Amino acid sequence: MAKIGVLGLARSGRSAAALALARGLELYASDLAESAGLREVAAEIEARGGTVELGRHTLAELASCSEIVVSPGIPPTAPVLSAPELEGIPQISEIEFASRYLDTPLIAVTGTNGKTTTTALIAHLLEASGFDTLAAGNIGLPLSEVVLLEDLPSPIVVEVSSFQLAGIVDFAPEIRVLTNLALDHLDRYETKAEYYADKARLFENATPETTWILNADDEDVLELSAEVPGRRLYFTTRRALTGTELGAFVSADGELMVYLEGEAIGLVRSVELQLLGRHNLENALAASLAALAAGATPEGVREGLKSFEPLPDRLEPVAEIDGVLWVNDSKATNISSTRVAVEGLDRPLILLLGGRHKGESYEALLPSLEGRVRRVIAYGEAGPLIEEELGGALEVERIAGGFDRVIYRAAELARPGEAVLLAPACSSYDLFADYEERGARFRELVGQLRGGGDGG
Repeated sequence: MAKIGVLGLARSGRSAAALALARGLELYASDLAESAGLREVAAEIEARGGTVELGRHTLAELASCSEIVVSPGIPPTAPVLSAPELEGIPQISEIEFASRYLDTPLIAVTGTNGKTTTTALIAHLLEASGFDTLAAGNIGLPLSEVVLLEDLPSPIVVEVSSFQLAGIVDFAPEIRVLTNLALDHLDRYETKAEYYADKARLFENATPETTWILNADDEDVLELSAEVPGRRLYFTTRRALTGTELGAFVSADGELMVYLEGEAIGLVRSVELQLLGRHNLENALAASLAALAAGATPEGVREGLKSFEPLPDRLEPVAEIDGVLWVNDSKATNISSTRVAVEGLDRPLILLLGGRHKGESYEALLPSLEGRVRRVIAYGEAGPLIEEELGGALEVERIAGGFDRVIYRAAELARPGEAVLLAPACSSYDLFADYEERGARFRELVGQLRGGGDGG
């Protein structure tokens, strides 16, 4: 009987452990943390026949495994991963492990920004066309949990992060989407090249039958995909495609268009979307191409584009109070995504920047902020650095203390016709457990402000 190791018992690790046991494999799982919640998880796994250790990794146990599934939260620099005892033992990601038990088509989505919205939107467009589909992976539902469903959906849309791609071997989705590339995760990668190298693993195991959905406006995407086999469909918001090009674009009068096999198909006008920002036009174009390539109908895509609602924490309009629009983009945890959020709104902005610094210079934001942002409110651990790097060019006010003080000060400053945008360019870990908790707190505090406002 093969023995599988699982490192890390957050949701993807727990799911991989459950799948291993369901497939009759011997299991050793471990996590350096130890908490009441993890003890419950350990008890469940052990009740099903697995071996679990908390608070430590036993190298002898891991060395006896044929493969080790590494949770995405464990950095590649973790000492256990480079232990001499584990030399030669494959270290794989949960999506690699789970995909081996699937024979249903996969659509994989990655990129620096927009991958979660694009993943959810592809699934929504397919559902509108009558498919029994599901969005999984980095979007929140581990692929291993999908494998264990009694009735498998088809196709499955999988969001994959660079951390997950780092651990693939045979992962080979039929349709693959690359939304964009920009510098990110300098708290984990030492260089841009290292980060891009993990993203580039999406191109592994490609064949001439692979379908690629690629951002024609992103030079790094084009360069990275130049030599990869497969059918290419491009999307662009900066120009019109011609009849000889296959892909999607926005026409001069604002209609989302696709060219497939030389046939021009009009979808919807951009004003019919409920999504904000030019980057969401890119997401809509990419999702439309992927869904159509998977068999969706133009009618289903049109219906789905009109009915899809913004996801929480991703340029999410929360309320309009006394003429001020409050927008939650808590998922904007890097410079690139903050830039996209700022450029996607057409109102003067009060911009909320802060959290835990991730390594990029905030000065890179200046070309996007000037002329759009009336004031920056800097907060959290990164507040002093944000003030130092942006204060000479913009009006920056640093707020010490809790997040509630940030929101109340923004409410004092904002004028009718403006927007307050939470797009922090930082991780949330100084004040919150994750970006979702930060976004929830933003919605809660705005809701308190809304008590006497006009709503929206």
